[in-house]
Parts: sequence; structure tokens; C-alpha cells
Amino acid sequence: MTYARAGVDVSQVRKSHEALARLLESTFKTRKGKVGHPVFPIGHYAGLVGLNDGRVLSLHTDSVGTKIIVAQVMRKYDTIGIDCVAMCANDLICTGAEPISFLDYLAMARHDRNIVEEIAVGLVEGAKQAGMAIIGGETAIVPALLSHDPGLDLIGMAAGIGREEDLILGDEVRKGDALVGIASSGIHSNGLTLARKILLGQYKLKENVPELGRSIGEELLEPTRIYVKPVLEAIRKLEVHGLAHITGGGFAKLDRVVGQARLGADIDRLPSTPGIFRIIQKKGRISDREMYRTFNMGVGFVLICPQTTEDAMIRLFTRHGHNAFRLGRIEKERGIRVNDKIVN
Repeated sequence: MTYARAGVDVSQVRKSHEALARLLESTFKTRKGKVGHPVFPIGHYAGLVGLNDGRVLSLHTDSVGTKIIVAQVMRKYDTIGIDCVAMCANDLICTGAEPISFLDYLAMARHDRNIVEEIAVGLVEGAKQAGMAIIGGETAIVPALLSHDPGLDLIGMAAGIGREEDLILGDEVRKGDALVGIASSGIHSNGLTLARKILLGQYKLKENVPELGRSIGEELLEPTRIYVKPVLEAIRKLEVHGLAHITGGGFAKLDRVVGQARLGADIDRLPSTPGIFRIIQKKGRISDREMYRTFNMGVGFVLICPQTTEDAMIRLFTRHGHNAFRLGRIEKERGIRVNDKIVN
């Protein structure tokens, strides 16, 4: 089984994004010389626009994806709001900007006040963890678009702010830099299409799995970890050359950052693989390469820093209650390699 066979062909999506970016960038000239002019091409973790005073807005939008289907079956909606905030906030900080504001878009086949309130609980919790203010949003009732009962979709839009001179985009990454990994809380909000395809053919969502110590549904609904506060502290106190949120595309996402310096990365010190990924790989007979280019495999965030900063970085995240560890290093040869397997 592969992600493509499950319905998501990452390679084709990437090609589509590249073509779309070229078209969208033709609009950049509409803001040339004005407040809101783009300061970096499309393709990083967030869009960047200048405010003509040395400051930059970092903008991003993302969704919870098919994790919502798990919430629907489990009839549990109080954590997917955390995922929605996390998917936006964790991407914003990859530019070195501080997340400040959040908007949500909730589409529903029919209005259900209880579901709306449950989702709001998660949104508020996520925003507090990320230090963001939720300043508004939109609820759309669109029965003709959503057939599942209760059909819904949840999307977030967020803004961060920083100074242009302080942006961390990957261009300062150097050969020999260390990769510091920060543990995920599980599958987060990516690869759920493949995970559901495999797991729901073997288990019921509410079925307890001894290896996990809980049901598959509970494991899949574990909220995405939010890394904002320790990352911002790391940026203030330590030398940081690059930041990467490991989401859809797995470790191939590192190329968004490392590629800015025309370098590559060798990942060869991965932590023990969490149970949910071992189950998915075994039941789906998935290759190592496919797993590492689809899932986070227990690593939710990566910081790139000088080797002299590596130990201090690990101590900082440990103080914040995160499991941090040496993951690998930056090499001259292009490409992202996990245990010598190229994943991008």
C-alpha cells in the first residue's frame, strides 16, 4: 500500500503546486512598492508580505483534513480545533515569525450547536497554547457540498509577525549543521487517508489495541502538538538556521528549508518508532521509504542549528516538557535521506 494508491499522490500534488505557484506569482506586481508586497516566493511554509517599516506578516492557511472523519465516527469533536490551530501556527513559526492571530472557517451540512461548541473548545485551547488571538471566523451551512452526516470541514487561517532581518528561511543553513528533532504526539493531522485505508480494514475505530493501550480512534484523535512557545524561545536565545514542521510529505518537507541553501540532510538517529506507525506499516506492508515520506514517524518538528548549539537546544525543549534528540546533520549532497533512503 502507498499514499498514492490510497488516493493522495504527493508527487503529482507537488508538480501541481509548482505550476500553480508560477501562475499565482504573476499577481505579486499588484503590490509592488506598496504595503503588503510579497518578500519571498511561494513555496515556503508561509507567505510573507512586507509592511514597509521593516516588519513582515507571515500568512498561512491549512485544514484538519480527513482526521475529521475519525472525529465524526467517534462523535468526539473537542480536539480537532487544536489540530486546526497547530497546522497553521506550527507552519508560521517555520519562517521565524511569531503567530499572533487566527481565523476559522467551519463548513457544515447542517447546523449542530453542540458540535460547533465542541470544536470551539479545541480552537480556544489550541490558540492559548500557541499564544494567538482568535479574532473571528465564518460558519457556512452547505448541505449540497457535504453529504456525510454530520458533514463538516474545518479550515484555519493565521497570521504571524516578525522583522524582515530576523526571518529564518533556510538560506543560512550550513554543511555540518545539526538536526534536532522534537517528538510528535502521534500521527498528528497528516497521512490520515492512508492510515484509515489500512487500519479500518483491520480494526474498528472503537476497538482497543493492546499495543496502543487504547482504541485506534482515540490514538488517531490525539491532538497535534503545538511547538510555538519553545521555538520562539529558541529563536531568541540560540542560533537557529532553519525550522521545519514535519507534516504531509513527511521528512521530504525538510527540503523546503535545506533546499534554500542548496544542501541536503542525512537523518540517521531516529527515535524508536511509535506504535501507531509500526501497526500501519505492518498491516499495510508499507516500505520504509513510503513511511518516511508520508508520516512524521514520531518527529513533529526539526530545528537546524550549529553543532555547538545542539546540546543547549535539546535542554531548552526538555525544560518545556518536550522530548528532544539528535536527529542527523546537514550534508553537501542534495536530497533528504533517512537511513540512507532518499525520501524527496
